[in-house]
Amino acid sequence: MPTLKVGDEAPDFTLPDETGQPVSLRGLRGKQVVLYFYPKDDTPGCTVEACGFRDSISSVEQAGAVVLGVSADGQASHQHFRKKFNLPFRLLSDEDGTVQRAYGVAWPVIGLVPALARLAGPRRRTFVINATGHLKAIFPNVRVETHAQEVLAALTGC
Repeated sequence: MPTLKVGDEAPDFTLPDETGQPVSLRGLRGKQVVLYFYPKDDTPGCTVEACGFRDSISSVEQAGAVVLGVSADGQASHQHFRKKFNLPFRLLSDEDGTVQRAYGVAWPVIGLVPALARLAGPRRRTFVINATGHLKAIFPNVRVETHAQEVLAALTGC
């Protein structure tokens, strides 16, 4: 599994969102991207984290950024989660764990077996990607209650 560092080029990907529309990192060049990996839709910690981003979305957008959540959950689960909590950002399905592995967030060994990876989900980790596609900040240890504020500080440099 790769060990990404601030300054590295972010691994490109294309994943379906909750409606099945493909989202690619390359297609978001020119904007900052908050790419956050989380274990499972509609679980306590993941809900707190997602709602933190929801509540900060206007500040995130003012910083010229978009938020993308990634888990191994499928599109139907993402649709339900987005609707239930009025999430204003896209949730991407990485059911086979390819993007999780590219970003080093899949659990070692478990991440190599797609069925187990779906059950375990990715480790909770966030990457802030600058407008040119390079890693601006990495959050390997996420505290869901304050995470959105930490990410916003990385986006704005404050």
